[in-house]
Amino acid sequence: MKKLLLLPLLLFLLCHQLRAQEGIPVYFDYLADNYYLVYPSMAGIGQGGKLRLTARQQWFDVDEAPNLQTFNANFRVGERSGVGFILFNDSNGFHSQTGFKGTYAHHLQLAGDFRTLNQLSFGLSTGVILSSLDESEFRSVIPDPIISGVKNTTSYFNVDLGVSYNYLEFYAHAAVLNLLGSGRDLYTAAEFDNLRRYLLSAGYVFGRGDFRVEPSVLFQMTDFTRERTIDINAKVYRDVGFGTIWGGLSYRRSFDGAQFQQNGSFGEQRLQLFTPIVGVNVNRFLFSYNYSYQSGDIRFADGGFHQITIGYDLGEQPENRYDCYCPAAN
Repeated sequence: MKKLLLLPLLLFLLCHQLRAQEGIPVYFDYLADNYYLVYPSMAGIGQGGKLRLTARQQWFDVDEAPNLQTFNANFRVGERSGVGFILFNDSNGFHSQTGFKGTYAHHLQLAGDFRTLNQLSFGLSTGVILSSLDESEFRSVIPDPIISGVKNTTSYFNVDLGVSYNYLEFYAHAAVLNLLGSGRDLYTAAEFDNLRRYLLSAGYVFGRGDFRVEPSVLFQMTDFTRERTIDINAKVYRDVGFGTIWGGLSYRRSFDGAQFQQNGSFGEQRLQLFTPIVGVNVNRFLFSYNYSYQSGDIRFADGGFHQITIGYDLGEQPENRYDCYCPAAN
């Protein structure tokens, strides 16, 4: 691998952290019973519906630091179908994107009655994204014809595909995001059109008493750059008098590193994120908080990344719940 200087290394790390991509960045909100935000095949997976609102802020001590807000809802329709929608706003300095996705999912019961979760699901999301670059505050002593001096906005259309298999406490998911590869075409310089990302995840919930443990993994790869990361997660659940409290830890690591030169010597650093998460379910309400900390000698800022999720489950009656401890479905 070529030896890179400090500034390129920072850009490399920021590219991973800020998820320099179009569409919704894949952070850790999926761990808050929010798999539909990542996988369209999870729309309407249960017999009722789910509402989820998330807010994420990076680096409170940095002006115009990246921030993300999402709102999504998904519902069961009939015996085999699910629908959903996602609204999101993602801002990062002078660049921002706002989008909408609508989803249809089809669920096949492979065996047993409706109380036995043994389901293969397929989902399709179509969406429109408005991408903006605000050049109104750009300043140059010598006029640059490339800089327009105004806020430029463009829109484009894309598609996500997903498939899921849920069997009692086991689950596995796969998705291709930004399948069409269409780009934003926002900058004067040539832009690549391949925005596809591939996601794979699996997990299992052990235990059926008051205490349960859920290990899981999530792998993602960006098609154009071949950047790869993996999340290794573990959550624990404890039933209490007023509901369920839970917590866990996620470790994200990139497969690819960057070499840098510092004080006359060379080193290599890979993206490493440690994310503790805590949450509580009370009746139909969910609340969770996670904090991501980036390890390594080279970092943009010492502050971490904060995210909260608020959720509400509706429509599902106790007699219609699956006979398993499967939080993402029940």
